[in-house]
Amino acid sequence: MRERFQSEGSSSADSKQPISHDNPSQPPTKAPPPHRSPFVWLTLFVAIVYSSWTVYHYQYLSLPLPLTADQAGKRGFSEVQALNHVRALTELGPHSVGSDALNHAVQYVLSASEEIKKTAHWEVDVEVELFNAKSGANIMTGGLFNGKTLVYSDLDHVIVRISPKYVSQARENAILVSSHIDTVFSTGGAGDCSSCVAVMLELARGVSQWAHGFKHSVIILFNTGEEEGLNGAHSFITQHPWSKTVRMAIDLEAMGIGGKSTIFQAGPNPWAIENFALVAKYPSGQIISQDLFSSGVIKSATDFQVYKELAGLSGLDFAYTDNSAVYHTKNDKVELLKPGSLQHLGENMLAFLLQIARSSDLSKSSAVEAEENAGQNRAIYFDILGTYMIVFRQHFSNLLNNSVIMQSLLIWVTSLIVGGFPAAISLALSSLSIILTWIFAVGLAVLVAFTLPFLSSSPTPYIASPWLVFGLFAAPALVGALIGQYIGYLILQKYLSKVYSKRRQLSPIIQADVVKFDAERWLYKAGSVQWLVLLILGNYYKIGSTYLALVWLVPPAFAYGLLEATLSPARLPRPLKLATLVMGLVVPILLSAGNFIRLVDTLIATWVRFDRNPGSTPEWLGNVIVATFIAVVMCLTLVYLLSYVHLSGVKRVTILSSCLLLALSLAVVKLEIVPPFTEHISRTVNVVHVVDTTGKQDPISFVSMFSATPGKLTKEVEQINEGFVCGRNNVVDFVTFSVKYGCWTQNDTEGGWSKSELPLLNIDSDTQGKKRITQVVIDTRFSTRWTLAINFKEIEDFALKDAGSSDELVPVGGKSSVDGWHTIQFSGGQKAPTKFVLTLFWQESSSRSAEAVDGKKHDLQLLKLRTDINRLTPKVDRVLSKLPRWCSPFGKSTSPHTLAFLSSLPVDF
Repeated sequence: MRERFQSEGSSSADSKQPISHDNPSQPPTKAPPPHRSPFVWLTLFVAIVYSSWTVYHYQYLSLPLPLTADQAGKRGFSEVQALNHVRALTELGPHSVGSDALNHAVQYVLSASEEIKKTAHWEVDVEVELFNAKSGANIMTGGLFNGKTLVYSDLDHVIVRISPKYVSQARENAILVSSHIDTVFSTGGAGDCSSCVAVMLELARGVSQWAHGFKHSVIILFNTGEEEGLNGAHSFITQHPWSKTVRMAIDLEAMGIGGKSTIFQAGPNPWAIENFALVAKYPSGQIISQDLFSSGVIKSATDFQVYKELAGLSGLDFAYTDNSAVYHTKNDKVELLKPGSLQHLGENMLAFLLQIARSSDLSKSSAVEAEENAGQNRAIYFDILGTYMIVFRQHFSNLLNNSVIMQSLLIWVTSLIVGGFPAAISLALSSLSIILTWIFAVGLAVLVAFTLPFLSSSPTPYIASPWLVFGLFAAPALVGALIGQYIGYLILQKYLSKVYSKRRQLSPIIQADVVKFDAERWLYKAGSVQWLVLLILGNYYKIGSTYLALVWLVPPAFAYGLLEATLSPARLPRPLKLATLVMGLVVPILLSAGNFIRLVDTLIATWVRFDRNPGSTPEWLGNVIVATFIAVVMCLTLVYLLSYVHLSGVKRVTILSSCLLLALSLAVVKLEIVPPFTEHISRTVNVVHVVDTTGKQDPISFVSMFSATPGKLTKEVEQINEGFVCGRNNVVDFVTFSVKYGCWTQNDTEGGWSKSELPLLNIDSDTQGKKRITQVVIDTRFSTRWTLAINFKEIEDFALKDAGSSDELVPVGGKSSVDGWHTIQFSGGQKAPTKFVLTLFWQESSSRSAEAVDGKKHDLQLLKLRTDINRLTPKVDRVLSKLPRWCSPFGKSTSPHTLAFLSSLPVDF
């Protein structure tokens, strides 16, 4: 590196020793031609794009062949057999908590488990239990649970324990494999998570033929209540005696349908992921997914959070993430489940269970000790093309990162000292070109993003056709990157001309060529500075995916040092070699290209459910985020390649081609040649019959239609033709969220419900002593799924009891709030209670009885209640039957069912 700076014209020492044409001992001053063939750069660009897509294909899309029962054998895993379970469960339709369909699903799993017990190896003991969880409360404070109390009752789980008969201590140390049977009300759940249940049933069958050689037992938990807030996992951990024997937890989930089941959470103890990497046939897992999930960027939670935080267990969390736009919609169906998806997870899991169930180290893998040394013990993991997994610990990552950082800084500082002032200015100007690249690339991509809502009926017209983003955002980002770096290149070239002009022995022609070569090299080196900065930041904050910065820094720098600085015979700068780029980019593309493409695909899919409070998100926001992310990825990954473009004469062709691609993509969007949504990639549209008694003498009945997908509902309303009026002047507060933009109608909404279903909030007592205490009787009538928001600006704490049994459901203490409200979410089976006593402990000084909104006084609410009934009223049934095929209801734990009753209690009651 020291030789590099001295040899590229940035050192004042070079000007002190003139280069003579007559001195044969000195290198020749004749520079190579300053232009390279445009075909070379274009070929290299196409090769990089093709290689990146190939890496993505092998890493995420390549699946094993499904095996039949005969091919798998008695001790293997058969996707064909597992797929029969998926079909049987999805044929029941949506099976949410409290529904008859869920009871049927539980009975199916129970029967299948009993069959496994009958066919188990004679030296294996299989215990099958139908466990009914009593009432309980989940009061975790992390992530989505902040400000919430999740209460449940009457949940049925199927639990299978597989143990070797003649190992006396096997039952004392168990491995838990868990997933959920229940679905949300809007889908049959082929992916989420009938596929997981099917894999577990087939695993149980296979393990029952191997377990006679185990040292530990395997507990397989088919729980219910996960979709209502991880209640199934919570009830097992807190109520079932077998939970005390669990030493490791493995959770199977789905955030899409099919594809490769990828590890997206591991630890805290790295023992599990290290053993998985040793034996998995098709390992798939990325620490970058764990970083995103733990950061809160992904607004979701899995049962693994309960096992990790509440039970203190280590383990692995798997998820299907293909086609995640169908998540919790009608399109989560068997037809979209890719062949090989179940085989991939099943074979990996079977090999993993056989490995750890025979190990003597299982009892050492709990999370407690790992949490104490989390900074050093955490595992950094990633797979290579889905065939091999790299795992190393945080302390090794720290040593490696610190070593590379120190060496890089030492080389740069030494080189700048030797190169003097010209080298420092050249570095600053080449870094400026990087900044300009980012500004122009992001700026042009975002500009296009802002225009899309004006061109299309949907603000995000590429959800059903993700390939459109290459023309809509990648093309302008490439144009911007070229323009930005070229401006920086010209500024740098101008400065280097002044430096080389002091070398009076160089002819003007040679000097002009040498300046171009030197500027090209400085741009290449500035790319390594960009990644060095990211490496330093990632290492400081202990971000696991910092390894990506390492692989984008070291190989290109090594290739440059080997082929440009060490092996270059001439002292004057020469053009960058093609081999330098090829050698420098092979490893980074291999280890990161698939991840970047996958992140873009997942990001696009999330926009179908992005607007958590419908109408609160600007229509352009989703486009801006996608465009910015694509532009940032391009600036980061093309930084070395772009430095190669300025001598090729291909800038104009590239810019014109990119502009043409952008124009064609905009035309496709404008003319709707490809629709924004399709029958299989739907827009989320919920239709709810609302009966509102909030602050009213008589209930108001209307049907509300809203969408978590940004954009207006004009086309949908026109096709339905049921008298809907859309706008922002009728905000509906569903307690867990508010509809800021939606459509509503009161036409023909008096049928399908009765006043006997209206929930009641009655004051039982109100003590005005030193500490004000109020008791409220809550009667949810026929609803076993309800949500209550408590005003924590007025209330300090509360307790909740079952009015029938007087059992305490939620004790005093340990509450938090979000925006001044604490929310209770209750869900239960058909035998769950419907009458409760809520005891409120007031703040020492109550604030006010009314608040001003838009200059008018409105009653301040103390309690807000929503009760849900999973029933179609005639009006809702008619609207749903007319819903366009590109639309689908969307369910989650905070969503109302198709019939919702709203009630409230004012502060000044």
